[in-house]
Formats: sequence, C-alpha cells, structure tokens
Amino acid sequence: MKIERFVTGIISTNCYLVVNEETRQTVVIDPADCPKYLMNHIKEEGYQIEAILLTHGHFDHMMGIDKFLKEFHVPVYVHEDDEDAMNDPRLNQSATYTAGYTFSGAQYIRGGQTLPIAGYRFQVIHTPGHTKGGCCYYIAEENVLFSGDTLFQMSVGRTDFPNSSTSDLIHSVRDKLLVLPEETHVYPGHMGETTIGYEKTHNPYV
Repeated sequence: MKIERFVTGIISTNCYLVVNEETRQTVVIDPADCPKYLMNHIKEEGYQIEAILLTHGHFDHMMGIDKFLKEFHVPVYVHEDDEDAMNDPRLNQSATYTAGYTFSGAQYIRGGQTLPIAGYRFQVIHTPGHTKGGCCYYIAEENVLFSGDTLFQMSVGRTDFPNSSTSDLIHSVRDKLLVLPEETHVYPGHMGETTIGYEKTHNPYV
C-alpha cells in the first residue's frame, strides 16, 4: 500500500490517495478540491480510481467530488447520519465559507461495515462528535487509520458546529480509536500524521 497526501481546499484539508501498487487501483479520501496538478498526477501514474470515501459531510472534505466524478464514475461513500449535512449548506458549513455546496449522490454506510475496495478492507468506525455521521476508516492488515476530523495529532475535532457534541467526540476517541493497536498509523483530516500509541500518551483531550 502507498498513501499519498495532498493538502487541498481553502481550509488546508488532507486529501489522501490510497494506492494498491500492484494493481494501481486507488481510493480517494476526503477530496476538498481536485486541482489540475492532482488530476495530472493521477493520470500520469496510471491510477485507477475505484471510490471516494468521506470521513464526514463538511464542505472542506468534499468540494472536489464533482471534478473527480467528471473523470471517474465511482461511488462516493459517507456515513448515513451525515445525510442531512451533505444536503444542507448551513450544516456542512459551505454557506459560511463559500457560495454553498451540496452533494446528493452519495451511498450511505453504517458503522461496522467493511468496504472491500482496491484489494483492501476498509472498516467503517462510526465516530460521532465532530458531526453526527463522522467516521474513520481502518485497514487492520496495514495498521492504518484515516481519522478525518475526529482525531488529530495531540488534538481532536471541533465541536462548536451544529450537530456536534463534545461528549460524543471524546467517547468516540477513547472507546473506539484508542483501543486500536498502538502501532496503528493515523492519517488525520488536517495537520500531520501520528500513531494511536502516541495519542494515548500525549493527547491532552483524551
């Protein structure tokens, strides 16, 4: 597995390409935008986009969807509890920062599901708090977690938005993420990478 990070969008969101190096099949996680250099890179490398996974329904994690779908006709997955955010510019914050954005074509998933894509098993961990439908994607075989805006390096996601909950977020991190193996490598929605073991020791919020 190769994981490539691209910082895109007006909130500097981490967009990840999860690449199966044998087949070139690739999963896109949280496309805040799809700048020309990113699309050119995908084509030059011969990556075959198989799906788009969203960790939650805030605008800064999904505004690149339409550009991707013009080139690649693939499913977009997001947790079912963020369906309202996907379709409401106020709830997804796009009305505050942009002219407004919604996306109604997603396929809705639940915690506990496993998505077999690109030769990997993406386990869906429902982690409400930052949003109602916030979720993380865990690939146990690779010791990898994509944590979105639930868990950051020495921090956690904001809870001052509509449908956010501080208590839910702390519960999600403590009871669903910090129980993963300490060597699990965490790829968050913003800022740098970390590990579960590091956060268990150093994260002041949990």
